[in-house]
Amino acid sequence: MIIGASHWHLPLCAQAIADRHHVLGSSDPDTSRVEVLSRLWGGTLHSSWEELLSAYDDIELAYVFAPHDTMRSICLALIERGIPVVVEKPAGIALRQVEEVRQAAEAAGVPIAVPLVQRGGPVEQWLCKAGSSVYESTQFIAGPPNRYLISGNPWMVELERAGGGCMINLAPHFVDLFLQSSGAREVTVTAAISAKLHSAEVEDYASLTLATPDGRVATVQVGYAFPTSPLKRHCAYMRIGAEGTATIWSDGRASFTSTGGVTETSQFNVDSDPLYALFVDTVADQLSHGFAGLPGIRDLEATMAIIWDAYSKAGRGSIGVQPQH
Repeated sequence: MIIGASHWHLPLCAQAIADRHHVLGSSDPDTSRVEVLSRLWGGTLHSSWEELLSAYDDIELAYVFAPHDTMRSICLALIERGIPVVVEKPAGIALRQVEEVRQAAEAAGVPIAVPLVQRGGPVEQWLCKAGSSVYESTQFIAGPPNRYLISGNPWMVELERAGGGCMINLAPHFVDLFLQSSGAREVTVTAAISAKLHSAEVEDYASLTLATPDGRVATVQVGYAFPTSPLKRHCAYMRIGAEGTATIWSDGRASFTSTGGVTETSQFNVDSDPLYALFVDTVADQLSHGFAGLPGIRDLEATMAIIWDAYSKAGRGSIGVQPQH
């Protein structure tokens, strides 16, 4: 079953879901927006997730792509039924909501997978050439916030529903990569956020600096600040480790210079959109194994602890008041 079928990520993996799963049904508050996807998947279409959940007894998996302020309730209801869950980040609009979902899932023995899709992707594979991250820099600037209005996800620019803007939505991928590479379990963070460019309710730019007790440092800059364009976004990555320095640019140009001074270059697709279909394939392959090898709810909790701390450090200023639900 798919909850929140109008989510902008679902068109990226809709065919993979149809190919790999038998879909009993899907739900979305605006069923007219998802009728095409519903026909692709088959099954019934419902205007509420509660109605969809009550319609079936033999649910083996649920994808939760719903608005952030509903994720906690949905996940807890699925866990109570013993249904394995795939939930989009951030799984809630406060850290304690993520913690509650994680605690309930672990107590019930229900596996949860999270599409932190940069893991294992081409970008991470190239950055790993540098070895464990010592210093790291990421820029990932996506299109303007009005793209969520165009895609039928207006809640994404409402602070109380989304929980935040580009930082809560984009930064978790790259905080997670740094945590995985560095092995850090304790991280301090400073941050600045702004909505200066588009004057929206949620921030359209965020800059985070992460530091570990042993001296590792990562900077993560994310935004809803790139112009509407076929290019979609700007991205740039650099990782410095014991093995050397790896860099990647928006056009896919990549280089790695070893500590011995030898440089190798490559070119590959850095677009993260195709990674969602690959994620669905892995979910299907690993469903009977508790989503082995996939990012889980503990990984998300560790990442979101840093994100929420960053919001606290940055303050909201004129952008709004941080949700406290």
